[in-house]
Amino acid sequence: MDFNEKISALTTKVRSECEMIETEEAAKTAFILPFISNVLGYDVFDPLEVIPEFTADVGMKKGEKVDYAILRDGEVQILFECKRSKERLTVEHASQLYRYFAVTNARIAVLTNGEVYQFYTDLEASNRMDSKPFLVLDFGDLDETLLPELRKLTKEAFNLDSIISAAEELKYIGQIKRTLADQFKEPDVEWVRFLTTRVYDRAFTQKAREQFTPLVMKAARQFINDQVNARLQSALGSNFPESAEPETSEPVKQETENDTDAERETGVETTLEEIGGYQIVKAIACSQVKPHRIVQRDAKSYFAIILDDNNRKPIARLHFNGKRKKYIGTFDADKNESRHAIDSLDDIYLYADPIRESVRRYVD
Repeated sequence: MDFNEKISALTTKVRSECEMIETEEAAKTAFILPFISNVLGYDVFDPLEVIPEFTADVGMKKGEKVDYAILRDGEVQILFECKRSKERLTVEHASQLYRYFAVTNARIAVLTNGEVYQFYTDLEASNRMDSKPFLVLDFGDLDETLLPELRKLTKEAFNLDSIISAAEELKYIGQIKRTLADQFKEPDVEWVRFLTTRVYDRAFTQKAREQFTPLVMKAARQFINDQVNARLQSALGSNFPESAEPETSEPVKQETENDTDAERETGVETTLEEIGGYQIVKAIACSQVKPHRIVQRDAKSYFAIILDDNNRKPIARLHFNGKRKKYIGTFDADKNESRHAIDSLDDIYLYADPIRESVRRYVD
Protein backbone atom coordinates (compact mmCIF):
# COMPACT_ATOMS: atom_id res chain seq x y z
CA MET A 1 0.00 0.00 0.00
CA ASP A 2 1.11 3.56 -0.62
CA PHE A 3 1.20 6.21 2.11
CA ASN A 4 -2.40 7.43 1.65
CA GLU A 5 -3.73 3.88 1.61
CA LYS A 6 -1.93 3.14 4.87
CA ILE A 7 -3.50 6.24 6.40
CA SER A 8 -6.93 5.13 5.16
CA ALA A 9 -6.47 1.64 6.57
CA LEU A 10 -5.45 2.97 9.99
CA THR A 11 -8.31 5.48 9.93
CA THR A 12 -10.76 2.64 9.38
CA LYS A 13 -9.17 0.61 12.16
CA VAL A 14 -9.25 3.48 14.66
CA ARG A 15 -12.84 4.42 13.90
CA SER A 16 -14.15 0.87 14.01
CA GLU A 17 -12.26 -0.26 17.13
CA CYS A 18 -11.93 2.87 19.27
CA GLU A 19 -14.98 2.04 21.42
CA MET A 20 -13.41 -1.29 22.39
CA ILE A 21 -10.03 0.17 23.40
CA GLU A 22 -10.06 1.36 27.00
CA THR A 23 -6.47 1.25 28.33
CA GLU A 24 -3.17 2.86 27.40
CA GLU A 25 -1.55 -0.49 26.65
CA ALA A 26 -4.43 -1.47 24.39
CA ALA A 27 -4.16 1.85 22.53
CA LYS A 28 -0.43 1.26 22.02
CA THR A 29 -0.96 -2.21 20.60
CA ALA A 30 -4.01 -1.46 18.46
CA PHE A 31 -3.24 2.02 17.14
CA ILE A 32 0.09 3.59 18.11
CA LEU A 33 2.48 0.81 17.13
CA PRO A 34 0.69 0.41 13.75
CA PHE A 35 1.05 4.18 13.29
CA ILE A 36 4.79 4.05 13.97
CA SER A 37 5.28 0.90 11.90
CA ASN A 38 2.82 1.09 9.00
CA VAL A 39 2.42 4.85 8.56
CA LEU A 40 5.84 6.19 9.57
CA GLY A 41 7.62 3.05 8.37
CA TYR A 42 9.90 2.35 11.35
CA ASP A 43 10.68 -1.19 12.51
CA VAL A 44 9.17 -1.44 15.99
CA PHE A 45 11.13 -4.67 16.59
CA ASP A 46 14.50 -3.10 15.83
CA PRO A 47 16.02 -1.36 18.90
CA LEU A 48 18.24 0.63 16.55
CA GLU A 49 15.07 2.30 15.21
CA VAL A 50 12.44 2.19 17.97
CA ILE A 51 13.15 2.01 21.71
CA PRO A 52 10.13 1.31 23.93
CA GLU A 53 10.20 2.61 27.51
CA PHE A 54 13.07 4.93 26.64
CA THR A 55 14.94 6.04 29.78
CA ALA A 56 17.24 8.98 30.38
CA ASP A 57 18.10 10.58 33.69
CA VAL A 58 16.74 14.12 33.84
CA GLY A 59 18.21 16.25 36.65
CA MET A 60 16.91 14.90 39.93
CA LYS A 61 14.44 12.67 38.09
CA LYS A 62 15.99 9.21 37.79
CA GLY A 63 14.65 6.32 35.76
CA GLU A 64 11.68 8.14 34.20
CA LYS A 65 10.52 6.73 30.92
CA VAL A 66 8.93 8.02 27.76
CA ASP A 67 6.91 5.43 25.86
CA TYR A 68 8.81 5.33 22.56
CA ALA A 69 11.89 6.95 21.06
CA ILE A 70 12.54 6.81 17.31
CA LEU A 71 16.19 6.85 16.29
CA ARG A 72 17.96 7.73 13.07
CA ASP A 73 21.71 7.21 12.72
CA GLY A 74 21.93 6.45 16.42
CA GLU A 75 20.36 9.74 17.51
CA VAL A 76 16.92 10.20 19.08
CA GLN A 77 14.77 12.17 16.63
CA ILE A 78 11.15 11.66 17.73
CA LEU A 79 9.68 11.02 21.18
CA PHE A 80 6.24 9.48 21.81
CA GLU A 81 4.25 9.83 25.02
CA CYS A 82 1.08 7.71 25.04
CA LYS A 83 -2.10 8.09 27.04
CA ARG A 84 -5.22 6.06 27.60
CA SER A 85 -7.57 5.79 24.65
CA LYS A 86 -10.44 8.32 24.74
CA GLU A 87 -8.51 10.41 27.28
CA ARG A 88 -8.50 14.08 26.34
CA LEU A 89 -4.94 15.21 25.70
CA THR A 90 -3.77 18.22 27.70
CA VAL A 91 -0.45 19.96 28.15
CA GLU A 92 -0.27 18.44 31.66
CA HIS A 93 0.06 15.01 30.02
CA ALA A 94 3.28 16.11 28.35
CA SER A 95 5.45 16.64 31.45
CA GLN A 96 7.85 13.79 30.60
CA LEU A 97 8.05 14.96 27.01
CA TYR A 98 9.13 18.42 28.22
CA ARG A 99 11.95 16.98 30.29
CA TYR A 100 13.16 14.49 27.72
CA PHE A 101 12.99 17.04 24.93
CA ALA A 102 15.58 19.15 26.73
CA VAL A 103 18.14 16.36 27.29
CA THR A 104 17.99 14.54 23.95
CA ASN A 105 18.58 15.55 20.35
CA ALA A 106 14.89 15.07 19.56
CA ARG A 107 13.27 17.97 17.71
CA ILE A 108 9.84 16.33 17.45
CA ALA A 109 7.68 15.15 20.36
CA VAL A 110 4.34 13.41 19.96
CA LEU A 111 1.57 13.19 22.54
CA THR A 112 -1.13 10.69 21.58
CA ASN A 113 -4.02 8.55 22.79
CA GLY A 114 -4.02 6.49 19.59
CA GLU A 115 -6.75 8.51 17.91
CA VAL A 116 -5.36 12.04 18.22
CA TYR A 117 -1.68 12.81 17.62
CA GLN A 118 -0.26 16.16 18.76
CA PHE A 119 3.16 17.04 17.29
CA TYR A 120 5.42 19.51 19.13
CA THR A 121 8.76 21.16 18.39
CA ASP A 122 10.81 24.09 19.77
CA LEU A 123 9.71 27.16 17.82
CA GLU A 124 9.47 29.48 20.83
CA ALA A 125 12.80 28.69 22.51
CA SER A 126 15.62 26.48 21.27
CA ASN A 127 15.72 23.01 22.83
CA ARG A 128 12.57 23.73 24.83
CA MET A 129 9.33 22.08 23.76
CA ASP A 130 6.54 24.48 22.83
CA SER A 131 3.39 24.55 24.93
CA LYS A 132 1.17 24.17 21.85
CA PRO A 133 1.42 21.61 19.03
CA PHE A 134 2.30 22.68 15.51
CA LEU A 135 0.31 19.82 14.01
CA VAL A 136 -2.71 17.89 15.27
CA LEU A 137 -3.76 14.72 13.47
CA ASP A 138 -7.17 13.37 14.46
CA PHE A 139 -8.09 10.00 12.95
CA GLY A 140 -11.68 10.55 14.05
CA ASP A 141 -11.89 13.64 11.84
CA LEU A 142 -8.91 13.42 9.50
CA ASP A 143 -7.67 16.59 7.81
CA GLU A 144 -6.04 15.26 4.66
CA THR A 145 -4.30 18.59 3.96
CA LEU A 146 -1.87 17.69 6.78
CA LEU A 147 -0.73 14.40 5.27
CA PRO A 148 2.10 15.86 3.13
CA GLU A 149 3.63 17.27 6.33
CA LEU A 150 3.24 13.95 8.13
CA ARG A 151 4.95 12.19 5.23
CA LYS A 152 8.11 14.22 5.95
CA LEU A 153 8.47 12.32 9.24
CA THR A 154 8.37 8.86 7.65
CA LYS A 155 11.50 6.77 7.53
CA GLU A 156 11.49 6.86 3.73
CA ALA A 157 11.13 10.63 3.33
CA PHE A 158 12.46 11.97 6.65
CA ASN A 159 12.99 15.71 6.23
CA LEU A 160 13.29 17.35 9.62
CA ASP A 161 14.49 20.71 8.29
CA SER A 162 11.51 20.98 5.98
CA ILE A 163 8.92 20.21 8.64
CA ILE A 164 10.57 22.51 11.20
CA SER A 165 10.64 25.37 8.68
CA ALA A 166 6.92 24.85 7.98
CA ALA A 167 5.98 24.25 11.61
CA GLU A 168 5.21 27.85 12.58
CA GLU A 169 2.81 28.34 9.70
CA LEU A 170 1.23 24.93 10.37
CA LYS A 171 0.86 25.78 14.05
CA TYR A 172 -1.06 29.01 13.50
CA ILE A 173 -3.10 27.78 10.54
CA GLY A 174 -4.13 24.72 12.57
CA GLN A 175 -5.14 26.83 15.55
CA ILE A 176 -7.12 29.22 13.35
CA LYS A 177 -8.93 26.31 11.64
CA ARG A 178 -9.80 24.73 14.98
CA THR A 179 -11.02 28.09 16.27
CA LEU A 180 -13.22 28.55 13.20
CA ALA A 181 -14.59 25.04 13.61
CA ASP A 182 -15.47 25.79 17.23
CA GLN A 183 -17.13 29.07 16.26
CA PHE A 184 -19.17 27.42 13.50
CA LYS A 185 -20.30 24.77 15.95
CA GLU A 186 -20.96 26.98 18.98
CA PRO A 187 -20.20 30.68 18.39
CA ASP A 188 -19.09 32.77 21.35
CA VAL A 189 -20.33 36.29 22.06
CA GLU A 190 -17.46 38.08 20.32
CA TRP A 191 -17.89 36.04 17.13
CA VAL A 192 -21.64 36.73 17.07
CA ARG A 193 -20.95 40.42 17.75
CA PHE A 194 -18.32 40.55 14.98
CA LEU A 195 -20.74 39.23 12.34
CA THR A 196 -23.88 40.93 13.64
CA THR A 197 -22.42 44.43 13.62
CA ARG A 198 -21.65 44.03 9.91
CA VAL A 199 -25.29 43.42 8.99
CA TYR A 200 -27.23 45.03 11.86
CA ASP A 201 -27.28 48.81 12.33
CA ARG A 202 -28.64 48.87 15.87
CA ALA A 203 -26.85 48.37 19.18
CA PHE A 204 -25.67 44.85 20.00
CA THR A 205 -27.88 44.29 23.04
CA GLN A 206 -28.70 41.07 24.88
CA LYS A 207 -31.85 40.82 22.77
CA ALA A 208 -29.79 41.17 19.57
CA ARG A 209 -27.39 38.52 20.80
CA GLU A 210 -30.24 36.08 21.46
CA GLN A 211 -31.73 36.85 18.05
CA PHE A 212 -28.51 36.55 16.03
CA THR A 213 -26.76 33.62 17.72
CA PRO A 214 -28.98 30.99 16.05
CA LEU A 215 -28.85 32.97 12.79
CA VAL A 216 -25.05 32.90 12.84
CA MET A 217 -25.09 29.14 13.43
CA LYS A 218 -27.60 28.58 10.63
CA ALA A 219 -25.67 30.82 8.23
CA ALA A 220 -22.45 28.92 9.02
CA ARG A 221 -24.07 25.56 8.24
CA GLN A 222 -25.54 26.88 5.00
CA PHE A 223 -22.22 28.42 3.99
CA ILE A 224 -20.39 25.10 4.43
CA ASN A 225 -23.12 23.25 2.56
CA ASP A 226 -22.99 25.77 -0.29
CA GLN A 227 -19.21 25.38 -0.55
CA VAL A 228 -19.48 21.58 -0.70
CA ASN A 229 -22.22 21.70 -3.32
CA ALA A 230 -20.25 24.20 -5.40
CA ARG A 231 -17.23 21.88 -5.37
CA LEU A 232 -19.39 18.93 -6.34
CA GLN A 233 -21.07 20.89 -9.09
CA SER A 234 -17.68 21.85 -10.49
CA ALA A 235 -16.34 18.30 -10.25
CA LEU A 236 -19.38 16.48 -11.56
CA GLY A 237 -20.80 19.06 -13.94
CA SER A 238 -24.15 18.75 -12.17
CA ASN A 239 -26.70 21.14 -10.77
CA PHE A 240 -27.85 20.81 -7.19
CA PRO A 241 -31.21 22.53 -6.63
CA GLU A 242 -32.30 23.44 -3.14
CA SER A 243 -34.70 20.65 -2.26
CA ALA A 244 -34.60 16.89 -2.25
CA GLU A 245 -37.43 14.40 -2.19
CA PRO A 246 -38.16 13.07 1.33
CA GLU A 247 -37.35 9.43 2.03
CA THR A 248 -39.76 6.96 3.58
CA SER A 249 -38.89 5.88 7.07
CA GLU A 250 -39.65 2.15 6.81
CA PRO A 251 -36.84 -0.32 6.02
CA VAL A 252 -37.25 -2.10 2.70
CA LYS A 253 -35.30 -4.42 0.42
CA GLN A 254 -34.48 -3.34 -3.12
CA GLU A 255 -32.84 -4.87 -6.15
CA THR A 256 -30.04 -2.97 -7.85
CA GLU A 257 -29.75 -4.80 -11.18
CA ASN A 258 -32.26 -2.52 -12.87
CA ASP A 259 -30.63 0.69 -11.70
CA THR A 260 -29.88 2.98 -14.63
CA ASP A 261 -28.30 6.32 -15.17
CA ALA A 262 -31.83 7.71 -15.44
CA GLU A 263 -31.93 7.68 -11.63
CA ARG A 264 -29.27 10.37 -11.62
CA GLU A 265 -31.74 13.05 -12.53
CA THR A 266 -32.01 16.71 -11.74
CA GLY A 267 -33.58 17.79 -8.46
CA VAL A 268 -30.78 16.22 -6.44
CA GLU A 269 -29.08 17.96 -3.54
CA THR A 270 -25.94 16.37 -2.19
CA THR A 271 -25.60 17.32 1.46
CA LEU A 272 -22.56 17.68 3.66
CA GLU A 273 -23.86 14.79 5.77
CA GLU A 274 -24.01 12.52 2.71
CA ILE A 275 -20.44 13.43 1.81
CA GLY A 276 -19.39 12.65 5.38
CA GLY A 277 -21.13 9.26 5.19
CA TYR A 278 -19.49 8.55 1.83
CA GLN A 279 -16.05 9.29 3.26
CA ILE A 280 -16.65 6.86 6.12
CA VAL A 281 -17.84 4.07 3.79
CA LYS A 282 -14.88 4.78 1.51
CA ALA A 283 -12.46 4.56 4.44
CA ILE A 284 -13.97 1.19 5.40
CA ALA A 285 -14.04 -0.17 1.85
CA CYS A 286 -10.52 0.90 0.92
CA SER A 287 -9.13 -1.77 3.23
CA GLN A 288 -10.11 -4.11 0.37
CA VAL A 289 -9.46 -2.01 -2.78
CA LYS A 290 -7.72 1.20 -3.79
CA PRO A 291 -9.68 4.32 -2.72
CA HIS A 292 -10.17 5.68 -6.24
CA ARG A 293 -12.36 2.68 -7.08
CA ILE A 294 -14.98 3.70 -4.49
CA VAL A 295 -17.40 6.04 -6.29
CA GLN A 296 -20.52 7.91 -5.24
CA ARG A 297 -23.70 8.64 -7.21
CA ASP A 298 -26.46 10.74 -5.74
CA ALA A 299 -30.12 10.32 -6.71
CA LYS A 300 -33.37 11.82 -5.43
CA SER A 301 -34.21 8.95 -3.12
CA TYR A 302 -30.79 7.77 -1.96
CA PHE A 303 -27.04 8.33 -2.13
CA ALA A 304 -25.32 5.32 -3.73
CA ILE A 305 -21.76 4.15 -3.09
CA ILE A 306 -20.55 1.72 -5.73
CA LEU A 307 -17.39 0.02 -6.96
CA ASP A 308 -15.73 1.05 -10.24
CA ASP A 309 -18.58 3.47 -11.06
CA ASN A 310 -20.72 0.41 -11.85
CA ASN A 311 -24.37 0.24 -10.73
CA ARG A 312 -24.12 -3.54 -10.62
CA LYS A 313 -21.49 -3.34 -7.90
CA PRO A 314 -23.33 -1.66 -5.00
CA ILE A 315 -21.40 -1.28 -1.75
CA ALA A 316 -23.85 0.73 0.34
CA ARG A 317 -26.61 3.31 0.12
CA LEU A 318 -27.27 6.30 2.34
CA HIS A 319 -30.91 7.16 2.93
CA PHE A 320 -30.54 10.56 4.59
CA ASN A 321 -33.47 12.47 3.10
CA GLY A 322 -36.06 11.42 5.67
CA LYS A 323 -37.30 14.03 8.11
CA ARG A 324 -36.89 11.83 11.18
CA LYS A 325 -34.92 8.65 10.50
CA LYS A 326 -31.72 8.03 8.60
CA TYR A 327 -30.63 4.66 7.27
CA ILE A 328 -27.61 2.97 5.75
CA GLY A 329 -28.37 0.24 3.24
CA THR A 330 -26.10 -2.82 2.95
CA PHE A 331 -26.29 -5.66 0.44
CA ASP A 332 -26.29 -9.45 0.66
CA ALA A 333 -24.81 -11.90 -1.86
CA ASP A 334 -27.92 -11.56 -4.07
CA LYS A 335 -27.66 -7.74 -3.98
CA ASN A 336 -30.77 -7.38 -1.86
CA GLU A 337 -30.62 -4.22 0.20
CA SER A 338 -31.32 -4.15 3.93
CA ARG A 339 -31.70 -0.79 5.64
CA HIS A 340 -30.40 -0.13 9.14
CA ALA A 341 -31.47 2.89 11.18
CA ILE A 342 -28.60 5.05 12.42
CA ASP A 343 -28.51 7.93 14.88
CA SER A 344 -25.23 9.46 13.70
CA LEU A 345 -22.56 9.04 11.04
CA ASP A 346 -20.43 7.14 13.57
CA ASP A 347 -23.04 4.35 13.53
CA ILE A 348 -21.93 3.51 9.97
CA TYR A 349 -18.90 1.80 11.50
CA LEU A 350 -21.27 -0.77 13.02
CA TYR A 351 -21.80 -2.08 9.48
CA ALA A 352 -18.14 -2.21 8.45
CA ASP A 353 -18.23 -6.00 8.01
CA PRO A 354 -21.09 -6.15 5.44
CA ILE A 355 -19.56 -3.17 3.61
CA ARG A 356 -16.22 -4.96 3.30
CA GLU A 357 -17.96 -8.21 2.38
CA SER A 358 -19.78 -6.49 -0.50
CA VAL A 359 -16.45 -5.23 -1.86
CA ARG A 360 -14.80 -8.64 -1.48
CA ARG A 361 -17.53 -10.29 -3.53
CA TYR A 362 -16.64 -8.09 -6.49
CA VAL A 363 -12.86 -8.46 -6.29
CA ASP A 364 -12.44 -12.12 -5.25
